Amino acid sequence: MDNQVPPRKVPNFCSIRYGIALLLLLCNVIVMSQRVCMSLTMIAMVNSTEPHGLSNTSTKEPQDNIKKKKRQLKLWSLEHFFGTFTPIPTHHGTCCYNPGQLIFFKYESQERISVCCSTKNPVYNWSTEIQGIMLSSIFYGILISQIPAGYLSGIYSLKKMVGSALLLSSLFTLLIPLAAEFGEALVIICRVIQGLFQGIALTTQQVVWIKWAPPLEQVRLTSLSLSGLLLGPCVVLLITGFICDSLGWPMVFYIFGACGCALSLLWLVLFYEDPKDHPCISKSEKEYITSALAQQVSSSAPSLPIKAVLKSPPLWVISLCNFAFFWANSFLSLYIPMFINSKFHINVKENGLLSSLPHLFAWIFAILAGHMADVFLSRNILSLLTIRKLFTLLGLLLPALFSLCLLYLSSSFHGTMIFLILANATGSFCMGGILINVLDIAPRYYGFLKGFTNVIGLTGGLVASTVTGVILSQDQDSPWLKIFFMMVANNVISLIFYLIFAKAEIQDWAKETQNTYL
Repeated sequence: MDNQVPPRKVPNFCSIRYGIALLLLLCNVIVMSQRVCMSLTMIAMVNSTEPHGLSNTSTKEPQDNIKKKKRQLKLWSLEHFFGTFTPIPTHHGTCCYNPGQLIFFKYESQERISVCCSTKNPVYNWSTEIQGIMLSSIFYGILISQIPAGYLSGIYSLKKMVGSALLLSSLFTLLIPLAAEFGEALVIICRVIQGLFQGIALTTQQVVWIKWAPPLEQVRLTSLSLSGLLLGPCVVLLITGFICDSLGWPMVFYIFGACGCALSLLWLVLFYEDPKDHPCISKSEKEYITSALAQQVSSSAPSLPIKAVLKSPPLWVISLCNFAFFWANSFLSLYIPMFINSKFHINVKENGLLSSLPHLFAWIFAILAGHMADVFLSRNILSLLTIRKLFTLLGLLLPALFSLCLLYLSSSFHGTMIFLILANATGSFCMGGILINVLDIAPRYYGFLKGFTNVIGLTGGLVASTVTGVILSQDQDSPWLKIFFMMVANNVISLIFYLIFAKAEIQDWAKETQNTYL
């Protein structure tokens, strides 16, 4: 792969292969938006004035009961509640209006008791543990689907698998507001099923590049498409606060669900699995792709040598680093809004704006990392193994260093935001390292092994989300210190093993000489 040179120059950004990368970028933006939006809507969904740990109850009540209680209660002014409120003076006292909500308070025995009416923003009494389980439950579905999706991607149509998975994920996103009315258990079930289909979409889409990405553009095209996973949280956090504030939190799920349905149909219309079958591809681009890929050796139906795979140190260190990467990425994606809220106590709209910044810079860094890695390779500046180790080093070590700076050197608002942005953004350098390394060592089994490494990685994301929720609920003194230290330890330990055992050449168990084109 190192010595392959494209036969001639062809269009890049105006080409079909880059169009596919942009289409996958949009798919990943929607997938991540559907996954992450609950981390911010949770602030509006949960009643911070009620004692947690009770059974699932919404504070919605019939209008007749509300009118009756309005006459009976001595209203008490609101001290704090998530969202933006406007005081409304009444002859009973003061109530506060949050779009779609009227919240009345009485003062009795030094306790604050809320009686709410919500036609647009139902509020639930979910404990911190339940919130953590809801946020992490989607990873159970993603985890279960990884290896089967990787295996089936070599058998069934990628076009249908990606399109149908995105469509079904979007439909279950639309159902979440309704599920919340019936209890937290149904929300968790919806999130798990949603994760199943998201896992299928995320794993199978990466197999697309086996036939569409010339070797010297693999990192660039892969990082461009996968960067949507980083842009998605930025988009959702940027606009979710405004949607919650103006339309109510259920509309967040309706909007992202509807966008996903539309995009899945667009994928089914525009995507073709093989460059030779695409009706709009130019002759020069088709020849460029096929001639570049003709130098790669692959068989049409390879049998996986399980024992050799399980004994492969390069594969295991890639998996270990995936564990650390997904741990950090999942924690930062899901809990940045809560971290910012705990530090600055701001409303949901401002929280969304600030929480989106780390993801925006992570997306920019991901595109730069992919471009830099391909430039180093095509110009023979560094060997392939050195490139993979360099970008993995930057993607795991820099977030650890900036996380320590966040804990000990950020005494001001601006310092906290700068280190939070850098800790999140620099992790994107892994796009040029561990996240593409499987394709280097075993291109024949890329779909299956990518699913395997994703299982290990997503286990890290699942554990990170669950453990973070538990720590936040049980440790009232310094929970964020413990959480960030666990992330730093994971990154450093994984990086040490990767630098020792990583490889970038095709492994003996992945070699064959039967055919010249997949």
